[in-house]
Amino acid sequence: MKYLSHYCLLLGLLAGCGNHETAPDQAADSVEPVAQAEKAEAAIPNLVTLTPAEQQMGGIRLGASTERPMSGGLKVNGVLDVPPENLVSVSAPLGGFVERTELLQGSRVRAGQVLALIRNPDFVQLQQDYLETRSQLKFAKAEYERQAELYRQEVAPQKNYQRAQAEYEALQVKTSAQAARLRLAGLPAGGAIVSTAPLRAPKAGFVKAVNVSVGQSVTPTDVLFEIVNPEHLHVELTVFERDIPQVKPQQLVRFTLGNDSAGRERTAHVYLISKTISAERTVRVHAHLDREDEQLLPGTFVRAVIETNRLTVPTLPEKAVVQFGAQPYVFVAVDQPARTGTAAYRLVPVTRGVSEDGYTEFHLPAAEQGKPLRFVVEGAYSLLGKLKNAEEEE
Repeated sequence: MKYLSHYCLLLGLLAGCGNHETAPDQAADSVEPVAQAEKAEAAIPNLVTLTPAEQQMGGIRLGASTERPMSGGLKVNGVLDVPPENLVSVSAPLGGFVERTELLQGSRVRAGQVLALIRNPDFVQLQQDYLETRSQLKFAKAEYERQAELYRQEVAPQKNYQRAQAEYEALQVKTSAQAARLRLAGLPAGGAIVSTAPLRAPKAGFVKAVNVSVGQSVTPTDVLFEIVNPEHLHVELTVFERDIPQVKPQQLVRFTLGNDSAGRERTAHVYLISKTISAERTVRVHAHLDREDEQLLPGTFVRAVIETNRLTVPTLPEKAVVQFGAQPYVFVAVDQPARTGTAAYRLVPVTRGVSEDGYTEFHLPAAEQGKPLRFVVEGAYSLLGKLKNAEEEE
């Protein structure tokens, strides 16, 4: 019995020692899968291998980066406008009735062309007064000359000469004023008396608006026609107050028309920056076109970029830079593919810059700079799709 108790005690001690020796191994076995999972989760796949058929289907094309002048510009909106001297409002100076007009909106007119015929009974009185005053002027001139001769011969007193001179000069002024009024109304100064006067275009251009019809009664304050000359259009841009410190005279402005589906780009240069801020906290910026275009119309909406700085930077086509999560990437070709007939492409993180004209500025990490890399310029999104699928399968 004594030996049996010693034997049981020995077995218990051996069992306890065995449990203590195997515990670390079991702990290690339980920790290792977790570490492997974390390591696999942290590792992002960055290599894609394609067969020739997959390359053809994905439209993969390689190319090099290019150095292009890119700008850090302000995106703004605006309209095409004309200077005040190129937008003319035409009115009938003395009013009347519109007897005839053949103008249509959009018609081209020459300087001096008749826009409408205005009838006014007062025109007759104006011409009558002028003709009567002109006749009186002839008599006053003759009397002035007679009194001047008599005064030189000391036959008539000086006051007669001075009275005749004053009457003659007063009638001269009155005749000139009446003639000017006739010219203002478009009436002839002399000749047959007429009751209608032509309304002429003060400048050449296009008819922007026709605000009258035949038989309409008009006053001197009514605007009958608006004529615009689009030869010297400019761009009026609206810039937010916070961005104005970046805008300087002579900066390049690239703009496209809102109604141009082709997106043709035109250029201008900043000429004038307004010194006032509107209620919307914006400032008007005036830019002159680099090239005149008769096809442009005042009031057309434009989208523009004011180039605040311009630098030559490495660029790639926009479709070559892909987004994977929150990080932009590019694909570069691996010189030695995994197996014959296949091609391998590596995912490289980059820093994205300005995008314009279909190109994007990018910067490689320090470890990749200076290498002769061949970039995937077409088909990058196909590679990204295959990379995501491979990640999901894993």
